[in-house]
Amino acid sequence: VWGQTCRDDIPASAPDGRFTDNGDYTATDLATGLTWKQCAEGLSGTGCATGAPATFTWQAALQHAEAAVFAGRADWRPPNKNELASLVEPRCYDPAINLRWFPSTPSTWFWSSSPYAGYPGSAWSVDFYGGYVDGNFRGDADHVRLVRGGQ
Repeated sequence: VWGQTCRDDIPASAPDGRFTDNGDYTATDLATGLTWKQCAEGLSGTGCATGAPATFTWQAALQHAEAAVFAGRADWRPPNKNELASLVEPRCYDPAINLRWFPSTPSTWFWSSSPYAGYPGSAWSVDFYGGYVDGNFRGDADHVRLVRGGQ
């Protein structure tokens, strides 16, 4: 079985102590003040072990977020490019994220809300396999993790 690999000789950029558990399957990033759903969309429960990770086109991801109600809140949204990239843990890969706070994260692309200015048919995404940030075609099927606060 393959799993996340992390280098202990590199300091964590998203260490456990940067987040606090809100007791409702959300975590607040103490560095940014943002509150994140701990599970990618389609997953739920303890360890995000229930369900299957959902994928969306970029437009469908925006619409899904607009309709989302979770933990008694209806102000969820897709993160912008920089917010989403702030979750990348560069000392780890497959996935490049803190799995204590974001368990069962697929090692693949997640949409941001940020359009890719140079290519009107694209939007910014973050690849949580290796932590890459790049533009993806808006018709691609990528994952979504919702956030609230900020902006």
